[in-house]
Amino acid sequence: MTNILLNIDAGTIDWSRAQFALTAIYHWLFVPLTLGLAVIMGIAETCYYRTKKRFWKDTAKFWQKLFGINFAMGVATGIILEFEFGTNWSNYSWFVGDIFGAPLAVEGIVAFFMESTFVAVMFFGWNKVSRGFHLASTWLTGLGATISAWWILVANAWMQCPVGCEFNPDTMRNEMVSFAEVALSPFAVSKFCHTVTSAWIIGAVFCVGVSCWYLMKRRETKMAVESLKIGAIVGLVATVLAAATGHKSAQDVSKVQPMKLAAMEALYDGGTGQGLKIVEGIEVPYALSFMATNDFNGYVPGINDLLNGYTTPDGKVEPSVDEKIERGKMAITALAAYRKAKAEGASEAAINSHLSTLKENMRYFGYGYVKDRNQVVPPIAVNFWAFRIMVGVGCLLILYFAVLLLLVYDVPYLSVFTRRLLAAIGLLPETAADGKGITGLPAWHYWLAIALVPLAYIASESGWLVAEFGRQPWTIQDMLPTWVAVSDLQSSSVILTFFLFLILFTTMLAVEINIMLKQIKKGPEL
Repeated sequence: MTNILLNIDAGTIDWSRAQFALTAIYHWLFVPLTLGLAVIMGIAETCYYRTKKRFWKDTAKFWQKLFGINFAMGVATGIILEFEFGTNWSNYSWFVGDIFGAPLAVEGIVAFFMESTFVAVMFFGWNKVSRGFHLASTWLTGLGATISAWWILVANAWMQCPVGCEFNPDTMRNEMVSFAEVALSPFAVSKFCHTVTSAWIIGAVFCVGVSCWYLMKRRETKMAVESLKIGAIVGLVATVLAAATGHKSAQDVSKVQPMKLAAMEALYDGGTGQGLKIVEGIEVPYALSFMATNDFNGYVPGINDLLNGYTTPDGKVEPSVDEKIERGKMAITALAAYRKAKAEGASEAAINSHLSTLKENMRYFGYGYVKDRNQVVPPIAVNFWAFRIMVGVGCLLILYFAVLLLLVYDVPYLSVFTRRLLAAIGLLPETAADGKGITGLPAWHYWLAIALVPLAYIASESGWLVAEFGRQPWTIQDMLPTWVAVSDLQSSSVILTFFLFLILFTTMLAVEINIMLKQIKKGPEL
């Protein structure tokens, strides 16, 4: 690690990053729908368990079938994603495999086997096990998928905020010293809560979109209306929770990844009382400071502050990137000297001197591989606009689900005047203006609901773009840049597999969409 991979082919680095990004983006097309539909089908079957009505059983089986189609595709892409750590990022795997491998192993041994077991009961256990056991299996399938997401997100959160580990200069590896710190770090908890609630949004939007298609076609109306009610409730709860957890996640980012936050806002010169930009030139006063620090006058550093070093209002001094680079080089040099001294049988005092220098500068180890201070600035345009797409669509969905609840439920406390006003602007059908109950939806709503499905996916993928582009150039924050973590491969090999995966994943996505559409067109089995 002290002197290798610095002259590796730049094409290998870029194509390895592109291949991993490709796999992750396709994988995330399947995962959130799995987590979201798990809630929808669980609620539907709970209604069947309570009412014993065949209608709810048919509804639950319909959503479970769509869940199963999507689940299978997600597993395939997820397996490939994990293999790429060993093939394309072998130095990363060697450097932190003792830590990173632990949550992935737990995910495979516990969560994956749990969901695999209960998904079989869920699909094939109808009329073979009791209603209570089947209901438990359905919810445990969703819980298993969620636990699986937990361990994957723990691993990802550790890359963003490495905790619970120490570098062993003798093995040249980072080794875990506290599994609890890794598994329960505040960064991991925030990331999990925000990611899972955003996945529930995808499930709710998909449920609503499919239901509106049925209403537009004037078929399966009872199932569509009841599913709309479930989707509206899940969607509104999920969007509000996603906003709350997103706020907490932004605070975590401001503490451990301030450069990411600065890139998200295209903030070059920071300070106190910073506003949150809607677009360039339009901002909400003091909102960024509050988002990052819970204080309207809180200090938020900008890109130039982080590059040049700064002092916070409370006196905390943050060194410049140039200083961090120098200290990182000192750490690398001390590591090489330590290993050489031990190999040559030098005195204990000399060995300890090198070891002491290494420990003093270890937190900046990764900066020793940075050749230009501007390398630590992530792509600003991508982060700026991806963040706005995510937040903008999220706000739209909060409003949408709130209005949808008015549309699908009879709200007796709304005055006749309010109903007539909503009907006049097209938010309620005219039949609801007299206060006798909502009997239908405006025609435009069906198309809007269907259009929101891809829009919600775009917002979800944008969130991951912020998370991953925002920490560039780091594979592990401040510890290992991408050009040191990559495998020593020929770029031609990575290019070949990139296009093979592109064809494979696109085919899988097309197949899934085709099967999904056929199943939706077919409808529930009565």
